[in-house]
Amino acid sequence: MESLEAELARARELDVDVLADAIESIGFECTRCGGCCTAEVPDGERTDPESVEPHTATVFPDEIRRLQAGAYDFRDVARPMPYGLTDGEDGLEGETFEWALQTDDCGDCTFYREENGTGTCTVHEDRPLICQTYPFSVALGGTNQPMGDVVDSRGPVQAHECEGLGRDIPRADAEALAETLKERAIRELEEAIAVRDRYVPVDSDDVVVYDSEGPKRIDGTAYEPGDRATDTRQ
Repeated sequence: MESLEAELARARELDVDVLADAIESIGFECTRCGGCCTAEVPDGERTDPESVEPHTATVFPDEIRRLQAGAYDFRDVARPMPYGLTDGEDGLEGETFEWALQTDDCGDCTFYREENGTGTCTVHEDRPLICQTYPFSVALGGTNQPMGDVVDSRGPVQAHECEGLGRDIPRADAEALAETLKERAIRELEEAIAVRDRYVPVDSDDVVVYDSEGPKRIDGTAYEPGDRATDTRQ
C-alpha cells in the first residue's frame, strides 16, 4: 500500500490542466437541486427515519472556525463523523477521526435552505472544500470520497452521482474547479498525515474525535494532556 506521504507527493504533482480536461469532458453545471446537501432517502420518502442516511460531508478544523466566525457555536457547525461511533446508554460513544458538517432533524445539512424547489447554501462563500468540488473527487487512496456512487472516471478524476453531470461547462470554470479539486486532495492528505502523527489515545467514556490538531471532545474542545492515556507508540 502506498504511504500517505507518497500520495501527498502525487497530489502536489497533479496537473491542473489534466484535471480540467477530465472535468470538461465529463461536463457539469450545478442545478441547485440540493441532492448533495440533503439526506439520502432510498425510497424517496421521509416517513421511515431508519431509511434516512444523514448528509455527511467532511469539514476541516480551520473550515469549522471560518464558519463559526459567522456567529455560530461549534456544534451548530460540526458533529463527529459517525463512522466508528455507537449509541451507548448515555448517548454516542467511541472514537472517530473526522468532523462532518452538522445536520438538522431531517438529516439535511444545517446550512441548506430550499425555496420553490431551488436549493441555497446559506454559507456559500465559506463552504468547505468538499462542497466546493462536488460532484468530483481525485482517485487517491488517502482522500475522502463524498456521498454518491462513482458514475464516471476520467484519469485521476472521479464523478459522483449528480443530476448536473453531463452538462456543458466553460473552460474557465473547469480550470477553477480543477484548481480547487487539487487543493482539496492536498489538504485531505495533509490532514490524514497530521491525524496519524498527533494520535495519542484518550482514556474516555465519551466521544473522542482525533483530528489534525489532536484529540477533541464532541464540542470541539481539546482534551488536556492529563486526560490522555499513556503514549505507548514505539
